Amino acid sequence: MLLPVIASYLDYTKMKRVDDGNGETHDAFAGIRELLVKATEPKTSKVILFVAAALFVFGIIKSNEMQIGDLHAGAPSLHEDARYNQDTFLITDKYSISVDILKIIVEAEPEACTFHDTMERIDRFQWKLQNVEGVQSAVSLSSIAQQVNAGYNEGNLKWQTLPRNTASLVQASSRVETSTGLLNSDCSVMPIVAFIEDHKAKTINHVIDAVKQFAKEEGTESLQFKLASGPVGVMAATNESVSEAQLPMMIYVYGAVIILCLISFRSLRATIAVVLPLYVVSTLAQALMVYLEIGLTVSTLPVIALGVGIGVDYGIYILSSMSGLLRQGVPLTDAYRRALIERGSAVLFTGITLAVGVSTWVFSALKFQMDMGILLTFMFLVNMLGAVLLLPALGTLLWRKKTSE
Repeated sequence: MLLPVIASYLDYTKMKRVDDGNGETHDAFAGIRELLVKATEPKTSKVILFVAAALFVFGIIKSNEMQIGDLHAGAPSLHEDARYNQDTFLITDKYSISVDILKIIVEAEPEACTFHDTMERIDRFQWKLQNVEGVQSAVSLSSIAQQVNAGYNEGNLKWQTLPRNTASLVQASSRVETSTGLLNSDCSVMPIVAFIEDHKAKTINHVIDAVKQFAKEEGTESLQFKLASGPVGVMAATNESVSEAQLPMMIYVYGAVIILCLISFRSLRATIAVVLPLYVVSTLAQALMVYLEIGLTVSTLPVIALGVGIGVDYGIYILSSMSGLLRQGVPLTDAYRRALIERGSAVLFTGITLAVGVSTWVFSALKFQMDMGILLTFMFLVNMLGAVLLLPALGTLLWRKKTSE
């Protein structure tokens, strides 16, 4: 509503036009337009389709390497040299604890800490966990009770074990307060706290897989080891949710685009011409994420959907002008030329404007924003190129009869 009002105050007679030397004037976009129209020529279209197919295969192979979760130690939204990350690296290097904590929840019967078998299973679980690559150390009620028991016996290391006598075991475990977070009031919940080296996706997956295996080995009907709390536990659960949501999200996004294109154009060929370049660019965007070492997380998952949502606009702009002409029997080359005259400059201007706008994020002090700036700039530009190059090249296959006229 506002745009026509603003446009009514503009003087279109002063628009700059270029003289071709023969007394005829053409707009400044004419040279670029004629260059783009060559995409409908058989030889040029074959080259474009071959390059697109090669890039698509490369993107498929590379995108399979994409990992779910963070790929760097420290806060992934900050640069490696950020103060917080440097402090995190120092703590991890100098001490046997880290800021990345995983808590395995041990559920048992009330007063379970008075039973030697229960405490022994917790101790074995902790020992196995401590020997998993990526785990710095671990602590539990069982390990503290052993230290307390040794303290009651002049600190002799031979007594740093779990007493089989119930009274001695109660004496050792009763010194541990519930405020430590290692047990609740009736000993029915006794977490095992593990300090993980980092929260990289590879590390988390390795540790979580090990915990699941140990839970099967040491768990009983009355004693269960369950995942998980702590920052790493939340990250692991989030990564699993992201992994499960990835495919449905893409199906919903592309499903909506395909249905709306079919309703709008009422043509399967037109829908393919719009959607196929989008899918190629989405695949290349995932390959770029692998190259930039960006994992698929809650923050990055919507980016690909955003690229599809914005990228489809370019193809719709072009094809909405072409489809009517093609139905009238206009050859593909002429239909594409007339579509570019009507919408081409808008497509290029929109794509470049969006790309330039988000490219300024590259200078951000936040690493996440910098990475997203690179990724979005890539998607805006390449989606635009897909609409003005790959779409007409696909048209030579989808509308063969129109190109031969």
